[in-house]
Amino acid sequence: MTSLRGWHPLAVDSALAAVVALMLAATVLVTPQAGALDLAAVLVGSLSLIAWRRAPLVPLVVGTVSMLVFSVHAQPGPPAAFPVLMAVFAAVWAGHRLLPALASVVFLGVSLATNLATATGQSPKDIVQGTTLLLGWFLASGVTATVIRHRQAYLEQVEQRAAEAERTREEVARRRAGEERLRIARELHDSLTHSISVIKVQAGVAVHLARKRGEDVPGALLAIQEASGDAMRELRATLEVLRDTGDPDGSGDPDGSGAQDSRLDRLDDLVDRARSTGLAATVTISGVRHELPAEVDRAAYRIVQEALTNVSRHAGGAAASVRVDFGGDELVVQVDDDGLASRDAPPVPGVGLLGMRERVTALGGRLRAEPRPEGGFTVRAELPLGEPT
Repeated sequence: MTSLRGWHPLAVDSALAAVVALMLAATVLVTPQAGALDLAAVLVGSLSLIAWRRAPLVPLVVGTVSMLVFSVHAQPGPPAAFPVLMAVFAAVWAGHRLLPALASVVFLGVSLATNLATATGQSPKDIVQGTTLLLGWFLASGVTATVIRHRQAYLEQVEQRAAEAERTREEVARRRAGEERLRIARELHDSLTHSISVIKVQAGVAVHLARKRGEDVPGALLAIQEASGDAMRELRATLEVLRDTGDPDGSGDPDGSGAQDSRLDRLDDLVDRARSTGLAATVTISGVRHELPAEVDRAAYRIVQEALTNVSRHAGGAAASVRVDFGGDELVVQVDDDGLASRDAPPVPGVGLLGMRERVTALGGRLRAEPRPEGGFTVRAELPLGEPT
């Protein structure tokens, strides 16, 4: 058998109105005082219930007036209240309060007054008791509609909260995945590109010296130089894909993971590797050296690493100076070179500088990366040692 849930609401409402109309039409036929006017009033009041779902005030007004006509003229008793009861329920369920209460008072008051004025076979006490019972049914109709309305609102709120929770979980998962891709991109760039750059620079120096001495350049050396350049280009393309699909706001390293050797206590090894490529580099450390938060320690190391890599690749044989200042509230890392950069022709920021800025911003710090007034380039990062703001 087909469930009512599968029916169209209009069909259900029409069937309900038809059933009420048939019941009241039968009441008209067995009521001695009833006539054609009463039958018309019953049909109009009952069929107006078709609109109870879409326009609940229409059956409330039409049904109350029509059933008052039937009740006052034919005095059929409680059956005349059926359409009004249903209309009151529909109006309260739709959120109306004053009009359903007014319709109930008018219908019950007029019916009671008419019955008391014209009754011959009933005592006034019986008439009042019957009206009181009807009043209880009207109150029950209104209370039931209110309870159903509140329950429906509660269920809708629960569904909305569930949908919001699901959407929030999906957003958190996407954000975490983006943060992880961004972290991977930064770590790959800061570690692999540095190593590959050292290989490329050393191969280039060897090729240059061999040609300067008039010696034949070994094919393996040329292959290393060419392969390292290709590897750099392919790695950068891969990192751009990771960065473009990652978190656009540079929210940082969410889990605090990273290479164990990416710390300032390995700074000397880092500078030695840079010197092995022919870069003249000095290191100055000021302040009282102390334990740093892991994120700050790693970010400082990566900033120096990227800055030295950029000097080796772009500064044309320039010298670099690395300064690390251990302060009480912040760590300052600065790398200067005396290369060819100038304020009139500043270099175009690449992936490395973007990664630096993301690291510093994620820690609540400040980064300055720009040409120096006297020539060359400076990178200065101020990293707070407390929680990011």
